[in-house]
Amino acid sequence: MKNPPRTTEPTINPDSGVELRVRASQAALASSVAREFVSTVAALQRSGDTVTDDGMVRVVLTGGGAGIATLAEIAALDHASRQTAEDFPIASIDWSRVYLFFGDERFVPAGDPERNDKQAHDALLRHIDIPNLNVYRYPAVQEGQDPSGSALDEGAEFYEKFIDSVAPDGFDIHLLGMGPEGHINSLFPHTKELLEAQGSVVAVRDCPKPPPERMSLTLDAVNSSRHVWLLVCGEAKKEAAEQVFTGGDAAEWPAAGVHGVESTVLWVDESANPQG
Repeated sequence: MKNPPRTTEPTINPDSGVELRVRASQAALASSVAREFVSTVAALQRSGDTVTDDGMVRVVLTGGGAGIATLAEIAALDHASRQTAEDFPIASIDWSRVYLFFGDERFVPAGDPERNDKQAHDALLRHIDIPNLNVYRYPAVQEGQDPSGSALDEGAEFYEKFIDSVAPDGFDIHLLGMGPEGHINSLFPHTKELLEAQGSVVAVRDCPKPPPERMSLTLDAVNSSRHVWLLVCGEAKKEAAEQVFTGGDAAEWPAAGVHGVESTVLWVDESANPQG
């Protein structure tokens, strides 16, 4: 029998308030986050103690390697809970009482494999029993539209209306990926979208990563979440993870500006471990 993946006890930096959780690999991280996600959402549904006092759990999904791996693990746990529900009940999510949002989106056609909602659909959404009306997707660019034109601003305004209406008090859980330079969602270092954006959603132009046109939750919207979980894997992200854990300059390292209302958890694999 193989030895189980090595884990370490959570560590909280009292200066930044960030909790560090280390797992051996991306696969081990995705498995742990998925289990924590299911147990947290199920507990919130049992207690009714949701960010908006209506029993609906509001969750923001992320893309990226670790994020999509986590969504796939959540789907697997959901399938297992349904298979064993009668003989051996385990924690499970009532998806009819979950609202799902996306932290950001590329302004490309619907169904494009680069869209976060398409990746989330393939990894999770098509496998679970969630009403389509409970999934809030960003608008997609339409044929003949200039993605850098007014349609981008209109799309951001449209999504902001969703957020302000359906999540007026913020989110229960926000899953976040992070780039090597510390970007979160589509908020990059020293950009006006990071430093100057008002409201909950911002249109992004000239993004450093293609495609250049995107829509993103603002830093204020991210920080309206009760619990923020950053999912970080790979040695290239180790320096940025250290900045998050120690409370670095958010203008230089956007992820360092993330602070959940109740908790901020930095999940890392061994290669991204700032204490490794």
